Amino acid sequence: MITELGHFALILAFLVAIVQAVVPLIGAHKHWYGWMAVAEPAAKMQFLFTGFAFAALTYAFVTSDFSLRLVWLNSHSAKPMLYKISGVWGNHEGSMLLWVLILTLFGACAAWFGGNLPPTLRARVLAVQSAVAVAFFAFIIFTSNPFLRLAVPPFDGQDLNPLLQDPGLAFHPPFLYLGYVGLSMAFSFAVAALLEGRVDAAWARWVRPWTLAAWIFLSIGIGLGSWWAYYELGWGGFWFWDPVENASFMPWLLAAALLHSAIVVEKRESLKSWTILLAILAFGFSLIGTFIVRSGLLTSVHAFANDPERGVFILMILGSFTGGALILFAMRASAMEAKGVFGVVSRESALVANNVLLAVACFVVFVGTLWPMFAEMFWDRKLSVGPPFFNMAFTPFMILLGVILPVGSTLAWKRGKIGHAVYQMRFVFALAVALALLVWVMQTGRTLMGPIGLFLGAWIVFGASLDIWMRAQRKWDRLLRLPRADWGKAVAHGGLGVTMFGIAGLMAWQVEDIRIAEVDTPFMVGGFELELKGVDRVQGPNYLSTMGRVILRKDGTEIAVLNPEKRNYPVAQMPTTEAAIDYRFLRDVYVVIGDPQEGGGWTLRTYIKPLANWIWAGVLLMALGGFLSLSDRRFRVGAGASKRRKRTRTVAAE
Repeated sequence: MITELGHFALILAFLVAIVQAVVPLIGAHKHWYGWMAVAEPAAKMQFLFTGFAFAALTYAFVTSDFSLRLVWLNSHSAKPMLYKISGVWGNHEGSMLLWVLILTLFGACAAWFGGNLPPTLRARVLAVQSAVAVAFFAFIIFTSNPFLRLAVPPFDGQDLNPLLQDPGLAFHPPFLYLGYVGLSMAFSFAVAALLEGRVDAAWARWVRPWTLAAWIFLSIGIGLGSWWAYYELGWGGFWFWDPVENASFMPWLLAAALLHSAIVVEKRESLKSWTILLAILAFGFSLIGTFIVRSGLLTSVHAFANDPERGVFILMILGSFTGGALILFAMRASAMEAKGVFGVVSRESALVANNVLLAVACFVVFVGTLWPMFAEMFWDRKLSVGPPFFNMAFTPFMILLGVILPVGSTLAWKRGKIGHAVYQMRFVFALAVALALLVWVMQTGRTLMGPIGLFLGAWIVFGASLDIWMRAQRKWDRLLRLPRADWGKAVAHGGLGVTMFGIAGLMAWQVEDIRIAEVDTPFMVGGFELELKGVDRVQGPNYLSTMGRVILRKDGTEIAVLNPEKRNYPVAQMPTTEAAIDYRFLRDVYVVIGDPQEGGGWTLRTYIKPLANWIWAGVLLMALGGFLSLSDRRFRVGAGASKRRKRTRTVAAE
């Protein structure tokens, strides 16, 4: 009964979305305030109906209702409760329902917290947001219905993909979707502004919090996915330039560019057209990511579905919204005349350089991701574009971005002095160079990657620290009184520097060892002594495990007992590798157990990974910086105050 009610609620949400997409848009065009007022209650009803449908599906998974086809395909009665719940979105149909739930949540938030928006703009934003929801409701109901029943319910289910039965993957998709779908609000604001024919500082102030929230969640989602790949897949890497990894990374790059360009619109009323275009493209690349994951076009361990029919439907959604918005952009470009002017040397120019580097880097990732498909489609050639291409083509843009970032932050608006900015940064530059030279001298293998990474990381971190110190006018008592947005900027930039150094250090100095390890026979790897003490058979809740016991020593002292595993899930008939990792501040020791050998012993892979945790610590710092900026009260009251000031000036003039 609850399942049927959930299905009915999903259909009701679809119908409400249609009304919300049409009626307020007509009302805004005709200035009929009654019609525009429909948007707010409709957005709330749409979210409540969708939330009930999602809760009904979750109930079916929790209670192991195998009469529901989706539950039968993706759950099992012996599965732990966490993975029963995460199984709701660990498949195509359920993940799409989560997608529209978040889509309607953002629409409802715009209705709840958008009271300071002009009525026509709010009506158009909510209508555009609902139009996107209409397309995805139709996609779910007609091609991916999660509420389909089985005529004869089976005794038990087929279990969730074992790779997804992990805490990291339980929380990774929701955060990723909050980022993906959150960019729909920037898209809705962009299209609404084009329909209004007006983009100004107030619009930029309104759109920035939504974009910032999406960027924060996307950062956390990408970080969780990277961490999961690191410890779960057993190959010891944090990023493989997988097509689905790239699909989330591209909108992240464009969202970062959008955040910085919106600052220029807000401060100087420049870059209006470029900011609107970025808002359209950022959500467009989110839709491209959805298409890649669900069309079967590109193979990936992260892919949800392999159905060309569904892929065509998503491609139609992508073409309709992105193409339609770009056409509208072309028609209204003349209405977005820039008012502010700025010199070649200025903070505006630095932000333009930031945008160019991020956008070109995104284009490089896009080409590398889809080039194998284009080569096969047009030239009948099978090509593989892997990490070497991306590392070579993408890295120079990030190095340039890291070099520009600290100097650009210290430049004045409108017209700056490069000599003055460089002079202020002289001690930061000297310290970064000194640290890089120190590492160059200390490292055993002569590689430039580590010293360059340390230079960039120190340059960005110390540059952000100097920037916040200068904003406090070099007085300690002023630091805590600075706006949270200033602190957020410094923390986020510092997080980028930490991540850059972590990536460079890991890639430059990691040690890898693959051998046949005999029981009770110690061996050395990178200054550490490891000894395989035995291998046990362990029964898990829904799996069988081959678990090794490895003693880790340093200078003869035992520092950890590691238990690498190979698990086999009988229901899914699929093995997984569980790495054992000794996490420390400056390094990880990473051990993976393989198969037994005929002559005795076990295959054992050992990695010494310097600075691995710094990568995700930097990501968390970037997200924390975003949260600090988002908590700045100027984001909450600034737009409303701006509007009230304009009204006050109008009344005074009259």
